Amino acid sequence: MLFLTIAPACLAGSAYVATQLVTAPERERRLLVRRAARYGAVRVAAAREERLSLRERVLVPMSARLAGLVLRMNQRESIERVQLRLLAAGMGGVAPSSFLATKGFLAAAGGLFGLVIWVASGKTIGLAFLVGSRARRRRDRVQSELPDALDLLAVSVEAGMGFDGAISKLTEHMHGALIDEFGLALTEMRVGESRQDALKKMSARVDSPELAAFVRSIIQADQLGISLGRILRVQAVDTRLKRQAAAEEKAMKAPIKMLFPTVIFIFPAMFIVVLGPALIGLSKVFAF
Repeated sequence: MLFLTIAPACLAGSAYVATQLVTAPERERRLLVRRAARYGAVRVAAAREERLSLRERVLVPMSARLAGLVLRMNQRESIERVQLRLLAAGMGGVAPSSFLATKGFLAAAGGLFGLVIWVASGKTIGLAFLVGSRARRRRDRVQSELPDALDLLAVSVEAGMGFDGAISKLTEHMHGALIDEFGLALTEMRVGESRQDALKKMSARVDSPELAAFVRSIIQADQLGISLGRILRVQAVDTRLKRQAAAEEKAMKAPIKMLFPTVIFIFPAMFIVVLGPALIGLSKVFAF
């Protein structure tokens, strides 16, 4: 909101400075003409130097230039047509140049306002896209790290350690996005959070189907009294098979993705090398 307030003020200031710079030669010329006209004339003591108002110095020339710009952008428009429309609307006191200048100013202001809104929304969309892409990359890392983490958890649980101790051992020997999530869940369990709630929060943060299936299986094992070691071993095998299937799917998509750069960049060069000499020979034959 503050940006939308500052932007018009900056625009107005820059427009005033630009107008002063643009009209400086014209104002200098008028001053010299006035001095030349008064040269040799008798000065009256009570007379004061004539000065132009701000409207005559800035607004009138700027209005004329803006009206001319509007006429150049719309070749079918003319001063006469604008005058006729103003008379038909009962606005004979409005000068056509002033009407065109106002029209151009409103169009520029609307375009600037739309540009400000677009820039603001574009930054928001870009930030959301950046966050979404980082979340997807982190989810992919979690899915790739999950089979190895489950293997270590299964070995630790089968060796006689509790689930919390197995997670602690996991955070000591492995690193990555998944290990950070397990470490956060372990911290929550140590401060009094139940195991089910901590695991559910971890699943909600990552939004991975494989991790969600692992969390559901651990919760069901706690509720039904099933051995965690067996559940972890089955989950590790299942996630490893899913990772292999995903890798094979990407490998099958690779030739299709390579087809477009091959057609665009490689085939033209091959055609030039293979067909170039033949085309040169044919051009010599037809030249005779």
